[in-house]
Amino acid sequence: MIVQMLLESGSNLPLGQLPETLQLILTDELGALRRVDKATVTAVAEEFTSELEAIGLTATGTRDGAITMLADHLSPMLADKLRRQLNSVCNGDHWPIVVDLEIARILAIMQAESIEVCAVTLSKLPVGKAAEVLSRTPGDRARRITYAMSQTENIKPDAVRRIGATLAADYGLPRDVAFEKAPVQRLGAILNSTATDTREDVLEGLGGTDPEFASDVRKAIFTFKDIAPRVKPTDIPNTIRNIDGDVLVTAIAAGLAGDDALAASAEFILTSVSQRMAGQLRDDAEERGRIKKDDAEKAMAAVTTVIREMADSGVITLIDPDQTEEDDADEK
Repeated sequence: MIVQMLLESGSNLPLGQLPETLQLILTDELGALRRVDKATVTAVAEEFTSELEAIGLTATGTRDGAITMLADHLSPMLADKLRRQLNSVCNGDHWPIVVDLEIARILAIMQAESIEVCAVTLSKLPVGKAAEVLSRTPGDRARRITYAMSQTENIKPDAVRRIGATLAADYGLPRDVAFEKAPVQRLGAILNSTATDTREDVLEGLGGTDPEFASDVRKAIFTFKDIAPRVKPTDIPNTIRNIDGDVLVTAIAAGLAGDDALAASAEFILTSVSQRMAGQLRDDAEERGRIKKDDAEKAMAAVTTVIREMADSGVITLIDPDQTEEDDADEK
């Protein structure tokens, strides 16, 4: 009755801000009105006015409104997450959040959610992105999802909106993680500084338990043996400037006396600097004679630590071993 009175008076009511369920109820109730006597109208108006006057506080009543009000008072990290979610929502449609997810996150949806939800998700994606997701989804599940798409013709728009809102809540926000780096990177960094025998023993055992993870860890490890295949010759002069001279000579001496891979890296360093410097380093290395194992590993670890730090800071770029393998395969 209040809405009817306001509409008759020419008021412009922002009813679209109400949840759709309430809009539907209001429409049904308004449609059921016929004639109302003056006494009832007066009583309703007085009751409504009385309730308005009794209100002491009002809030937004919506999560989006709460985000807008609280964002400046929350922790910066949480506020940033909430703002990203709010900015991606248009008129209650959460699908833009889902559509903008990385392929890996959408693949997680394809694996974890029901076939019907996956079919709806695939239908909402741009054609190119949907094709990539489908091509990377296991065959049997991909076939079931594509068949389920044929069953989505009569799905209600409200159901699609609810699915989008749920997926956005479950997958749209960045995941809270305890570690900044992935397990492969963390273990690789630890094994970089571990004695050779221990490192190889760990990798051998890991290979028997999880060969794929062990292979990834080996790629993440950077030791003295990796200098020749993964460092660009032009980066060596800049690199050795940051290494103590005595440590460098010890590492080169140990490398030259080591196996083929160690010797190759030592020779790679020598051939990547000027002839005068290479000759001096080689002479100094020969004078060192036999290097104790512990001293050799410490010196070579110091050299590789400098290289890794320079790569992490972006000063130099290491050669990707996977890219090298692909290039070799292409040449063959």
